[in-house]
Amino acid sequence: MLKVRDLSVRFAVRRERAWREVAAVSGVGFDLAPGECLALVGESGCGKSVLASALLGLLPGNAEVAGSAVLVEDGLDLLAADEATLAGRVRGRRVGLIPQSPAGHLTPVRTIRSQLAETVRELTPDADRRAGVVEAAERAFFPADHLDRYPHELSGGLAQRAATALALVADAPLLLADEPTTGLDRDLVDRTAAELRRLVDAGRSLLLITHDLTAAEQVADRVAVMYAGRIVEIADAAAFFGSPGPRHPYARGLLDALPTRAFTPVPGMPPALDELPPGCAFAARCPAATSVCTIELPLLDTRTRHPACHHPADHHTLAPPTDIPSHPDETSGSSAYADGESTDAVR
Repeated sequence: MLKVRDLSVRFAVRRERAWREVAAVSGVGFDLAPGECLALVGESGCGKSVLASALLGLLPGNAEVAGSAVLVEDGLDLLAADEATLAGRVRGRRVGLIPQSPAGHLTPVRTIRSQLAETVRELTPDADRRAGVVEAAERAFFPADHLDRYPHELSGGLAQRAATALALVADAPLLLADEPTTGLDRDLVDRTAAELRRLVDAGRSLLLITHDLTAAEQVADRVAVMYAGRIVEIADAAAFFGSPGPRHPYARGLLDALPTRAFTPVPGMPPALDELPPGCAFAARCPAATSVCTIELPLLDTRTRHPACHHPADHHTLAPPTDIPSHPDETSGSSAYADGESTDAVR
């Protein structure tokens, strides 16, 4: 369905009378197959949402994008496509988006019913408009008695469900879900996760961007961990959440921070993306760091499944396994590929 290679995003920003380059995304690559969910996890500001915006051409004018993101079916490169192609053939039709900030994607002067009806008309012209509105609302667990309300009359959770309903109208074969469980209570999180998993099981591809590792565990086939603009580990979800567990120290730290695990936060703060160190960006926070970590940048190697770390954990040091069902796997890459390509497209 989607092959991403060497995706990098840079922003030119002016700070203190000087121009700085913000390395928001660096050398990212992965494959996403039909009927598969890849969960992209990591702290706020690590580049997850920028990556999703780059795939749909929604970045601001000061962004410089490099690499490729190819829809395998017809070879369309999303990063090279012009605005007319993205607006007329891709957004909503072939790639759906559940946005991180629904308030910015809902029209404030129109009711939710009106916005859903317009989306049904544009994306599925042969469908019954009234029935399509109700069906989309039901799939996103949006209450029917709120359809005639305006966005400002909705809670954050209801606004999130309205945005989700809009994204599900056309049953796009590829769905980008950027924090789809934000503002939802636990019951709705579980129901939303179940609906997303149902879409995947029906053959759709899902890139799930989330802080909610519990929801990711319910939906994902594979997990990609992002830190400071780079993917540092990709693993099968069953292995990541269960046995043998993640090998990158940051990935282990994310799991240890869960209340159901050690409930121990990752120490320190991530580096500014316009002041990245020459070596590993996690070195200053890592208990296993040595001098080589501060001077040599480690890269993810998907041929050996070696994480982007000079000192990855041995599996026998990881937490005990949990009972997690298995998911199918497909080899994918993020910073090194079978053909030996370098992936840092923009320095």
